[in-house]
Parts: sequence; structure tokens; C-alpha cells
Amino acid sequence: MKIEVVENVRLSDDGAAVIILDQTLLPNETKYLRLHEPRDLYDAITALRVRGAPAIGIFAAYAMYVLARQSKAKNYRGLYADIKKHRALLEFARPTAVNLPKQLHRMEKLVGSMPKTPIPQILFAMRKEAEKIQREDIDMCRAISEHGLSLVRDGNGVLTYCNAGPIATSRYGTALGPIILANERGIELDVYCCETRPLLQGARLTTYELYKAGIDCTLVCDNMASILMKDGKIDAVFVGCDRVAMNGDVANKIGTSGLAVLAKYYGVQFYVFCPSSTIDQQCNTGAEMKIELRQEIEIKEMYFEQPVAPHGVRCYNPAFDVTDNHLITAIVTEKGICKQPYLESLKQFKDA
Repeated sequence: MKIEVVENVRLSDDGAAVIILDQTLLPNETKYLRLHEPRDLYDAITALRVRGAPAIGIFAAYAMYVLARQSKAKNYRGLYADIKKHRALLEFARPTAVNLPKQLHRMEKLVGSMPKTPIPQILFAMRKEAEKIQREDIDMCRAISEHGLSLVRDGNGVLTYCNAGPIATSRYGTALGPIILANERGIELDVYCCETRPLLQGARLTTYELYKAGIDCTLVCDNMASILMKDGKIDAVFVGCDRVAMNGDVANKIGTSGLAVLAKYYGVQFYVFCPSSTIDQQCNTGAEMKIELRQEIEIKEMYFEQPVAPHGVRCYNPAFDVTDNHLITAIVTEKGICKQPYLESLKQFKDA
């Protein structure tokens, strides 16, 4: 069965706004938001209405174009100053995912290369560049899916974590891409989805995407991963990531590191899927990654009818953790499959 395409991020027909699928409402409500105000664009990232490192990068590129259209600057210098201001605002929204600053830098760099160009032509070039970023992501997801498909065979059990499918990227997704592609080609996998506390991206989003693609899956609580591995039901763990250090350490949704430790103990293959743009050439090890801390409400109240803990209880809510490179079997990019030693293999596949 072919995947049902869900447009999660796109530019409005008139080019004046970014239209996104509000992921916070899934799977119970499908609602699209039309965003053009700077604060609304920023909030869409911080509130996870748009999420997934590649999708955030695409969204940011379109947002830069939309905001540039609103500039009242009469000359290049004024426009460029406005663009740098908007880049700084958007980049602050989520510090861990590297695709956000990379695509913002790409858009700013484009404008920086056009100092003698009339403003209408600059805006036209910005729109084309943002559209190119999205097309590249679609091609990237397909290539990652092809590489990932070589890592599984018919009847394998695969455990997923968080969400790295079409709505977090474009079309196939990264970690879900091989699963969806396998289904299209008649390869049956036994898929288990961790719910992924505290925001339940696995339960709300991954199962939603697999259902849309006609793929049967089993939802499990996060603390059930160990017994699945012990009982021999899992052959591989598939996860995405938001940043890769040059030594192969990766930042991904909180809880990924624990899954990797379990997989190592039980002899289960642990694969990380990401575009080469997620490889941070300026980051040597995971120790250098800034981990985003989020609000307590996500642990105690969100997705519950009533609070599940006393009002005054403190919460520690890091959005990500770092998985050490020695726990990772391979890192799969659109350019190929990277294995140890990552200091050498990642250099060959890093984004240009």
C-alpha cells in the first residue's frame, strides 16, 4: 500500500504565510494553521506544533521568506538587518536540533550574497531556496529509506521511539522511512512503537502515520522495551535524531540513550536515521550539546484530564539526551551508512 501523503509544512499559495499541520492535536483532530506573525512562527516551534528536526528546518526557511516579505526596508541594508533579526528570533526557539540554525543560516547566507540585487529579486530567490530545501528533504528521506531497508529482512521485529516519520520530515520520514518502504514492497515487519513520554509522540504520531500507511503496529509503554528485547521480539531499534557530533554521539528524544543501553545488553541492533545536515561539524562530542529543558506541565498535566502529581512537586524535563557512539550500530544518512569509527565515516557523509 502506498503512503498517504500528509502535507505537514507548506507555503501558502499567496506566499504570505506558512501553513502547518498542528501536531499537538493529533491523532484526534486534524487542523492546519496559517502563520505569518513573528511571534506565532516562533511559538509554533517552541510549542511543538511543528516538530522533527528536518520539518523545523523547512518551516524556518519558509518563515524567513514570509517575514522578509513583510519588511518595510527601502534598501538592501535595511532588508538584511531585518532578516538577521528574524533569524536570531527563530534560532532561539529550539537550541538542540541542528537543522534549525543550518537552514536559517542558509537563507541568510543567500541574502548576504546579493548586496546589489533589487529587493523583489531577493525575495524571489528566498522563496525558491526555501522550496528547494523542502524538495531536497523529500529526496533525502527516500534515499535514507532505501539505505535503511537493507538493514532488515522479512519477519524482523523493529522497535521505534518518538516520531521520525513523514510529519517530522517530508514524505517517508527518516527512521520510519524503511518501515514504510518495506510495506510498499511487500516486506512484512513486526513493528512496536514506544509511547515516548512525556509528550507521547510515539503513541500520538508514529502510530497515526503507520495507520495512514496501512501498516499494522503494536503500541507499548516505554518501560516495556526491555521485556520485548529479552523475549527476542526485537531485532532492531530505529530512531531519528536532532544532532550528531563528529565522534558519533547523537542527541535525540529523551529516553533514546536508555533504549540504546538495553539494546546493547540484549544484543539488539541500534540504528540512528538522519539527514547529513544533522551532522554538526562544529560539535566534537555529545558533551558539547546544549540540551533543551521544557516546562513541568508536560510531565504532570499534558494529555491527562487531571494532574497526575501534587501541584508543588518539582519536575526535571530535558527534551533530549545524548546516546554515546559506542552504543550505536550505525548512523544512516541519505549518502550512506556510517559505522565505527565515526570520526572517519562521518567525515565522508557530512553535509556540504
